[in-house]
Amino acid sequence: MNHARRALVNALWLAASAFTLPTVAAPAEPVAAVDARAVRAVVEAQLAAFAADDAKRAFSYAAPSIRDMFGTPDRFLAMVRTSYPAVYRAAGAIFLAPERLQGQVLQGVQLTDASGVLWIAVYQLERQPDKNWRISGCNVQPSSAKMT
Repeated sequence: MNHARRALVNALWLAASAFTLPTVAAPAEPVAAVDARAVRAVVEAQLAAFAADDAKRAFSYAAPSIRDMFGTPDRFLAMVRTSYPAVYRAAGAIFLAPERLQGQVLQGVQLTDASGVLWIAVYQLERQPDKNWRISGCNVQPSSAKMT
């Protein structure tokens, strides 16, 4: 397993364990191609909205539980700006294959911040009753990968 893949798997397990405590390690499952494209599109669109400081559009990609937690697009954007600067102003993004792990769809993204530092963001997404995907969480950790 290459270094970037190992870092992603570790980040996926960290993200999943933040929501559930597995008693038995279950292997990640692939996500159908149509869902993989839709999940990536949602994350890309939210990153583009952050880059444009479009709070309303960025907030629209959040799951109802996240929208309820923050209440307004401006509060949501302020939290991301303060707590997730690598997400708020990603200088680059490399999307990894999404995986289904313990009932969640997880989209890994290797982000580069404005200083050139690498991060692994693991987005949790959930399908809504209208069949659209929305982001229900994001775990961001420094990446151990090095640019050469």
